[in-house]
Amino acid sequence: MAAGPTLIGSVQRALHLLDAVGASERPVTAKALARGVGLPLPTTYHLLRTLLHEGYLRKLDDGYVLGEQVGALRRHNSLHALLPKIRPVLRALRDEVRGAAYLSLYSGGEIKLIDIVDAPDLPPVDLWVGVQEAAHATAFGKCILSCLDPAARRDHLSRYRLADLTPHTITDTRVLEQRLAEGGGIFNDREEYLLGTACLATPVRAPGVVGAVAISLPARRLPAVQPVALQRASRRVSRAFALLS
Repeated sequence: MAAGPTLIGSVQRALHLLDAVGASERPVTAKALARGVGLPLPTTYHLLRTLLHEGYLRKLDDGYVLGEQVGALRRHNSLHALLPKIRPVLRALRDEVRGAAYLSLYSGGEIKLIDIVDAPDLPPVDLWVGVQEAAHATAFGKCILSCLDPAARRDHLSRYRLADLTPHTITDTRVLEQRLAEGGGIFNDREEYLLGTACLATPVRAPGVVGAVAISLPARRLPAVQPVALQRASRRVSRAFALLS
């Protein structure tokens, strides 16, 4: 007879508490949670303290409600649900342009690389510097910076200095602001992040979404690339996000 799975009791109890809080339309007291889940009150308090500390619950005057981390899980789950729809778009872009394709988003005050679609003969850029620190030197970073309101853009640039990554990198904030204003919906990186590599990016536009679709390829090929395929891909990704909202 096969043995059943090994289960962690404390994890199960914590999840049952989250279920109970989420099922209630009003804040729930510790005593009500203990009764509803069938736990001793001291155990309930111990688990609630942990869930509070990790942000999965919030304590109000009249009881407990779900915390911000639960909302973050929902957002991540929504994005995960979208990836099966977005990845074929990136794959088609990769195949048409013959370059690695990228999706990046602005989330929680940071620029994040969400997905990369490459191939053995179409490798992605070697991300030797983090995408947050190098927004000024990447096509998708500049694309997203251009979509931010002035306060959010100043906040990002105040936290990350314009590091000199190659001889072509923009390191003057005034020059960067000028390039962002002149982008016209298509932003490039001409060996600014990595010598020998170029990128193009265009915005993803949907309610509550700031992002970019990008491609990378050898710098020598950039002059021959037309942005039509990139713009078509960004429109399809934008529609997917719009349907989600």
